[in-house]
Amino acid sequence: MTFDLYRDAHGIPHLRAGDVLALARAQGRVTARDRAWQLEVERHRVRGTTAAFLGREALPWDRFARRARLEDTARRCHAALEERDPETAAWVRAYVEGVNEGLAAGARRAPEFARTGLAPGRWEPWTPFGVWLGTHILFAGFPAKLWREEVVRHLGPEAVGLFAADGPGTAGSNGWLVTGARTATGQAVIAGDPHRFIEEPGVYQQIRLACPEFDVLGLAVPGVPGIAHFAHTGTVAWAITNAMADYQDLYRERLRRTPDGVEALDPDGTWRPAPAHTESIEVAGAEGRPEEVEVIETARGPVVIGSPPPHGTTPAAGPEADPCAPLALRHPPRVTGDLGFGALLPLLRARRVADVDRAFDRWAEPVNVVLAADTEGGTLHRIAGRVPVRAAANRVRPVPAWEPGHEWTGWHETPYGDLDDGLAVMANQRGPAAPLGTEFAPPHRADRIRALLGGRPRWRAADMPEVHTDTHLASAAPLLDHLAALDGLAPAPAALRERLLRWDRRMAADSADAAAYAAVRGALVRRLAAEPAFAVLADPPAYPEVFQPWLALLPRVGLALEHLLTAPDLYGIDRPALVRAALEETATTLGEGVTWGDTHLLAPWRALPPEAPGEAPQEPGLSGDHDCVLSTSSVPGLTDLAARASAARYVWDLARREDSRWIVPFGACGVPGDPHHRDQLPLWLTGGLAPVVTDWTLLTEEDVDHEDVDHE
Repeated sequence: MTFDLYRDAHGIPHLRAGDVLALARAQGRVTARDRAWQLEVERHRVRGTTAAFLGREALPWDRFARRARLEDTARRCHAALEERDPETAAWVRAYVEGVNEGLAAGARRAPEFARTGLAPGRWEPWTPFGVWLGTHILFAGFPAKLWREEVVRHLGPEAVGLFAADGPGTAGSNGWLVTGARTATGQAVIAGDPHRFIEEPGVYQQIRLACPEFDVLGLAVPGVPGIAHFAHTGTVAWAITNAMADYQDLYRERLRRTPDGVEALDPDGTWRPAPAHTESIEVAGAEGRPEEVEVIETARGPVVIGSPPPHGTTPAAGPEADPCAPLALRHPPRVTGDLGFGALLPLLRARRVADVDRAFDRWAEPVNVVLAADTEGGTLHRIAGRVPVRAAANRVRPVPAWEPGHEWTGWHETPYGDLDDGLAVMANQRGPAAPLGTEFAPPHRADRIRALLGGRPRWRAADMPEVHTDTHLASAAPLLDHLAALDGLAPAPAALRERLLRWDRRMAADSADAAAYAAVRGALVRRLAAEPAFAVLADPPAYPEVFQPWLALLPRVGLALEHLLTAPDLYGIDRPALVRAALEETATTLGEGVTWGDTHLLAPWRALPPEAPGEAPQEPGLSGDHDCVLSTSSVPGLTDLAARASAARYVWDLARREDSRWIVPFGACGVPGDPHHRDQLPLWLTGGLAPVVTDWTLLTEEDVDHEDVDHE
């Protein structure tokens, strides 16, 4: 295999090869050299074997991965692709071959392997399917249906809307398209940023892939070939956000054990066999005692929660009888054997918006809003992905598997959206995807982006950080309105209130007023959560630990605070009294001169935490907040630390691709100590963007050591 590897000043790989397969192999090999530890963790995640080297804390995910049958689904999707699209299957296989060639060299660079005593394992042709599946299986937030079930059980169905917010904030994004009529060049600009949990190494990999068929740059998912979500081919560019569609269902199952195995009650009243087996999970430090997990699958899907009662016991008939009754997960890839990989090569080959549109017809999951534009003036605003047609109840909460009427009966047509005054804005709000979802993000980010874009007649690519970094917090209004209505305050609370009413509502890292607002908000959230009407939700059923973030009361109250403060009635709760108490508490506890950035610190996830606290880098303070365009999410009432933020930022310029810009939170390399491991962080913090370099002569060629390869 021959290929050329170049890097820019930030170590971003630019790959050039003689054909598509050689290029895929090069992408796999270079990714393995740069991200070997990250790839090894992802390979184990899909197999449910991370506890073998990460210890007992990794068990919740491993149990879920086994019960959800992630590896088996990945194998099915790979086998189906080989039948349906052998060209793409061969392309994925070439990528895997490259990964296997580069892993040994990558592992020698990565200190995590030596620390854990782990040797990199061999990738299989289906492993990239598993990486994609493991990355996105919780993306649509089906565990929110467990929360809604609890809300209905304790407060009634009318209470569901009170907590309608973006769950625990697992995923979201901003994206906007400005047509040539609104730019200085007369060509479109696409910009935005995906909001995800911040991981080190990052969840996106900046990369360029060039061969005689195409020359594409963008943000790839390490472990998956091509560039799916955000890319620029030179003549067409595209970007996505989470459409907030609901395409995963939970079915409450009635299971029983018989001498012949497990059976499930189907909607026609017949008990039918549900294949079941037991798997062992090795756990580091468990002295040779593996954990056992029972894996069961009904006609609806794998049972991810609960198990059958002992033989001879009558199964519970509903959540009132047994809140932890077994629940099966039904999601499109398990049903169809298709993860949408058939879209990946056509996207790389796209030349015009019409090509991107046809490629996204093959998309499966996650369900996304797509924006695209080309150099001929074409634009695209559509939903892409597979959403089943079924009863409305399926979207809200778990439904009884044994009752008719909850079957999937087809697939929704994916809607298209319009542009308004030369603009399209997507920020997880209700829009073209509204018929496909249940909960959407509040409109604040989308409204603010549109207002900012309307503030000048012509935009350039270089202007877009003004939008990326906006920190205005519109969702602060209800709490500030409550503060304004208070009277009879003591001097200290009165002075704090006046400060907050004069505040510019910007969550800037250097703002003491933003810190004061966040402190009052947190105190109020804790008081609301302690109210008897809501306290009943503090102790949810003993669902598996992996689902607990969706069931935690404080985050739910914090993210729904705007609704809770503006609802006509809130179960008789005296909201003015709680606001007053929160203000008085903060007036006595708020430190002198404390700014938002003092407590609102970046908190990235690492698969292998530092051995000692002092070994972790001192992470910086951040501007922004959950509902700001600069979305940096903390958990009001619990912590100001920000585990979720912009996993990348991009600006695609259709006039001149070399005027495009991009950035990731840390760097291009996953190896601690490498010069490019965290070199983009200073730019990311200030809203800066790294230049996209397209001239090969301005890049540095790196010697490709073809001997430093594992061959079999």
